[in-house]
Amino acid sequence: MKWRDLPPLAGIRAFAAFVQTGGVAEAGAALGVSHAAVSQQLKALEKHLGVALLDRSGRALSLTDEGRHLADAALEGFAKMADATAHITGANDARPLHLSVTPSFAASWLMPRLPDFRAQHPEINILVDPSADLVPVSPDGVDVAIRYGTGPWPGLYNEIWMECPMVIVASPDLIKGHTIRQPSDLKEAPWLEEFGRSEGTTWLKKHGVASGITGSFIQVPGNLMLDGARDGQGVIVTVECFVERDLQAGRLVKLFEEDRDGAGYHIVTHSGVPRPPLKAFVHWLRRTLRKETDALSKR
Repeated sequence: MKWRDLPPLAGIRAFAAFVQTGGVAEAGAALGVSHAAVSQQLKALEKHLGVALLDRSGRALSLTDEGRHLADAALEGFAKMADATAHITGANDARPLHLSVTPSFAASWLMPRLPDFRAQHPEINILVDPSADLVPVSPDGVDVAIRYGTGPWPGLYNEIWMECPMVIVASPDLIKGHTIRQPSDLKEAPWLEEFGRSEGTTWLKKHGVASGITGSFIQVPGNLMLDGARDGQGVIVTVECFVERDLQAGRLVKLFEEDRDGAGYHIVTHSGVPRPPLKAFVHWLRRTLRKETDALSKR
């Protein structure tokens, strides 16, 4: 690395703060300096590099292509430094462990098992964000996301944790007397779907079912979708792991199963050094799944 060729750290710091906060005044407030000082740092940085990082032709400043390229690297670099500093000083240890999961995963897998984690780690406070949105994972925000798919998620560390295909299920009473050979045969059936983007919406679109449904279509919170299916209120798309006991007991019937193409739930974290609460949670996820898998194999 040619240290003398690197731009002034103060300029890079001001630039990163501007990008993250979205404005010169906001960056100044975040850094504890005036907005004029931030403007001077930005201009000095551009002069040092010999390129325009900001487009000043509009009413608001925006990034040029060169600015966007530098912004990605600067934000990632400062985030890693902040994470490393917090890790070695212990400053981040008291912050709640922030989890991002889909409502279905929270209701069907996480919440019933979370007391076990709390019993093992009563010192760790937890913030569960049951959102269908793919929220950013970062050292100072969401610690870990449990995402369904095949991955990868660029710029993040991810590992396949639970391989499990998508299935389409319904109660036996709901489909009684109906011949169902392909997904399109379910167009006239009542459907239940989770609010927002979920594991099931991708399947519905992929098989052309979403746009062709003529039966009733009700969106419900993830924790109510399975209850509604068991009561015969509609057909649902879900992950097989969530309904294994219902299928074995005959409360639900499997109508279709997605190909086992390696899709499943992934543990997604930032690529920096994980803080102790995150390490403990990931270790618990792996151990819990392993114990349950071993128990099922011995039946």
